[in-house]
Amino acid sequence: MATVSFTCDYCEGAHPSILEALARTNLIQEQGYGEDRFCRSAKEKIRAACGCPGAEIYFLVGGTQANSTIIDAMLRSYEGVIAVQTGHIAVHEAGAVEFSGHKVITLPQHFGKMDPEELESWLRGFHADETWPHMVYPGMVYISFPTEYGTIYTKAELGRIHGICKQYGIPLFIDGARLGYGLASPACDLTLPELAQLCDVFYIGGTKVGALCGEAVVFPRGNVPPHFFTTVKQHGALLAKGRLLGVQFDTLFTDDLYFKISRHAIDMAMLVKEHFKDRLYIDSPTNQQFPVLTAEELKALEGKVLYEVWEKLPDGRFVTRFATSWATTEEQVKLLVCGQYAV
Repeated sequence: MATVSFTCDYCEGAHPSILEALARTNLIQEQGYGEDRFCRSAKEKIRAACGCPGAEIYFLVGGTQANSTIIDAMLRSYEGVIAVQTGHIAVHEAGAVEFSGHKVITLPQHFGKMDPEELESWLRGFHADETWPHMVYPGMVYISFPTEYGTIYTKAELGRIHGICKQYGIPLFIDGARLGYGLASPACDLTLPELAQLCDVFYIGGTKVGALCGEAVVFPRGNVPPHFFTTVKQHGALLAKGRLLGVQFDTLFTDDLYFKISRHAIDMAMLVKEHFKDRLYIDSPTNQQFPVLTAEELKALEGKVLYEVWEKLPDGRFVTRFATSWATTEEQVKLLVCGQYAV
């Protein structure tokens, strides 16, 4: 009996349209390092989708590289980045940001989200402390959209955080590794152009949303830091065959493909959510669902369904994560929710 995986949203390779485009363009000779026709075309399509004609766009190989490169490029040596305790850069990136010499300053998380009032209070307290010159200076705010708990910021919340950042003269960086799934959620009241206006830099995740690999870093107002290309290369985030990323993003942003496949993942996640509706740890509106299961229920899934254990609760039950993706099929979900794998 085949095992069905809901462990993450990058278990599969790439969308068939991307594979077809890579094969079709394979023997076309092009310049390297992103100086090719496919990257140029993809950038124009992304600018149009973001409503940012002056945006500067760079294609990097993965999410950890994008996060560490952007932060290192935009911060000075004495600056750190503010994130919540569960933020990806604070937990699941092996200290990549600290490795580049920048501290991750953590605030409490509220099901993955940063509270704007707590952010403002922390910044106010920092600047009121007469000894602040002896401390790591807060030089950036980092959030994820969606968060590690599948939650998303409202337009008002994002606007409030961005306003606080402007008040203190620091950039707001949005990790968009799962951006498509956030924007496709029926609970989202933001459009991509609106999100682009409410931050200083963000990236459009490809690795988790249909591509073999790659993230599109967007500086929406052309506000790219000096020597960013060189910094990308220093971080090992630059592909010599940049066309591989250009072809993929050019395909994803043709005929609304990026958003269509994101909506499919949400549709599949809502079926999973309905199945576990009485056992959910959090009301996630995106492709990550977090049912609370007993040890006996986990045992019943062993060898049949793959998932992730997120945390153990005091009562001995487990918060689990079931993630759908652009490639999740209805048949796979049915095996979980109404087939021999159901719990």
